Amino acid sequence: MFYAIISEDVANSLPLRKQAREAHLARLQTLKEQGRLLLAGPHPAIDSEEPGDSGFTGSLVVAEFESLEAAQQWADADPYIDAGVYAGVTVKPFKKVLP
Repeated sequence: MFYAIISEDVANSLPLRKQAREAHLARLQTLKEQGRLLLAGPHPAIDSEEPGDSGFTGSLVVAEFESLEAAQQWADADPYIDAGVYAGVTVKPFKKVLP
């Protein structure tokens, strides 16, 4: 089943994101290679795909896991958590309807 991992950043998270980005993306790449990643990306702080110094307010990952518990464990191990990027993370089931 798919699960949505919805993360909210702390204020001024951009420098923290930059420090942990490579490790964060490596985990997402592994999910992609396993065919389990539906989508992933950050929420820009302004109405722009390239927000520059404005940074981001959070992230969304939708991926397939065996259970809600497995999805939560994966989310809890995100390098952005260790780096202090996220103020909070919500994990919940996701049903893909379209496209």
